[in-house]
Amino acid sequence: MKHFFNRRETIVTEALDGLLSTSRAGRLARLDTFPEIKVILRAGWDKSKVAIISGGGAGHEPSHAGFVGKGMLTAAVSGEIFASPSVDAVLTAIRAVTGPSGALLIVKNYTGDRLNFGLAAEKARAEGFDVEMVIVADDIAIPDITQPRGVAGTLFVHKIAGYHADAGADLKTVAAHARAAASDIVSLGMSLSACSVPGQGHEDRLGANEGELGLGIHGEPGAERIALQPVVNIVATMVERLEAKVDGMQSYALLINNLGAVPPLEMAVIANAVLSSSLARNVKLIIGPALMMTALNMNGFSLSMIRLDPVREAALVAAVEPNAWVPAVERHRIAVVAAPPTPARSNGAIAASDDGRSRGLITALCEHLVSLESELNRLDARVGDGDTGSTVATGARSVLARIDTLPLKDPAATLASVGEILSTSMGGSSGVLLSIFFTAASKAMAEKRDIAAALLAGLERMTFYGGAGVGDRTMVDALAPALEALASGNVAAAAKGAAAGAESTKAMRKARAGRASYVGERDLEGVPDPGAIAVARAFEIAAAMA
Repeated sequence: MKHFFNRRETIVTEALDGLLSTSRAGRLARLDTFPEIKVILRAGWDKSKVAIISGGGAGHEPSHAGFVGKGMLTAAVSGEIFASPSVDAVLTAIRAVTGPSGALLIVKNYTGDRLNFGLAAEKARAEGFDVEMVIVADDIAIPDITQPRGVAGTLFVHKIAGYHADAGADLKTVAAHARAAASDIVSLGMSLSACSVPGQGHEDRLGANEGELGLGIHGEPGAERIALQPVVNIVATMVERLEAKVDGMQSYALLINNLGAVPPLEMAVIANAVLSSSLARNVKLIIGPALMMTALNMNGFSLSMIRLDPVREAALVAAVEPNAWVPAVERHRIAVVAAPPTPARSNGAIAASDDGRSRGLITALCEHLVSLESELNRLDARVGDGDTGSTVATGARSVLARIDTLPLKDPAATLASVGEILSTSMGGSSGVLLSIFFTAASKAMAEKRDIAAALLAGLERMTFYGGAGVGDRTMVDALAPALEALASGNVAAAAKGAAAGAESTKAMRKARAGRASYVGERDLEGVPDPGAIAVARAFEIAAAMA
């Protein structure tokens, strides 16, 4: 798997400096101990309050450094990717930010973190610092395990501890709130792929139709493999296991965490599935969906819940400085507002009417365009995506199918109706462009009954919105000269102008609009634009019937 990095040895320090460089000036700083000791801390910290310190291996961004700031962490200690920071690194962080009020260490329940933070805490106490440590073990993936992992639910503890520390509570109070919070959190993760570590080989252990349920944040295998299935079914399985661990009579906050690589569109689908499930009955606050505690580029997500009481709720909704924390919102019903009524169009009240000349012309034009389907598709296959003929034929068939509903005695209303039909049936950019053309022409025709002037007005609006002009290798190259000739009242001249314009596109070796703009000069040379050909053939029919 490919990654953006320079050297594996410097990826973490470069990333941390990137964070510092893009944060508001004066908000964050780092100790001058790079690269061995990587500590990010609040700039200007005066040590007058309890310091909140957390950290762990890199690869979980924005955790942990992204949560340093007023209302959350005082300092974050980073190891290398998925590796606990050293005892010296943690001890250095304690020394840097701890004053008379003491420090609280928030540690995820992994052996390396427990040992390194624990030994650092003991050494700090020996030096006279008042230090407490809280261990978070929120993962419920493996039943009856004696040492559950600490995963994304740790962020609840960061937020609650930071809130009380900034409020001026003493260390014992802050630690008590943090420990109580840690004991009331449950989390469960799901992924469709393993993560890959920059600079290391990667082979996904999962099959094409498999996912992993109950995984940690260090790339380790999940507790079980499950078949790939719709999100609602995956969420239902997770909800069942989470509900078994929560009190159905209590309210909870829910954190929807992106483990690294799930697109925002899919995260929103996941959020909708969760909040449409039975779990939502107990959810009062929602945080996310967002990237908050990742596992590099893992294509997965996790759900974390913490039982609420008024104090915790106040802590979780309080504003904080770090942008990585997504503000909590109360669960609410989706607001649905009535759409405004469609304005009555000028032709809306005009009943269908018949006019033999108009019917004959429209029928002949549409039938001819339908007959060109294969020819236009062949041309478009050489310069585009091969569907111009089908798109044009679809629009023509739709007009034919509804010809009995058209107000054929009223040219302006007929143009508007054709524009409406093409907007809903033709598809693609050409359908929209032609709908604009006929709609604008209808408006002009209603103001002045001059078909040539009306069609030129439609062309002006179509080129304005579409951006293409003569010479750009589109239908405009045939339509513009045809309509200019039509303004003199000569349909035969209009047909000749359209044919000449379409022929001219053969020599245009560069398209400036449409799919052909992505095609090389060699492939365009000698091939006419299929849209221009369709216009030319339509004017041939019109001239023959004039």
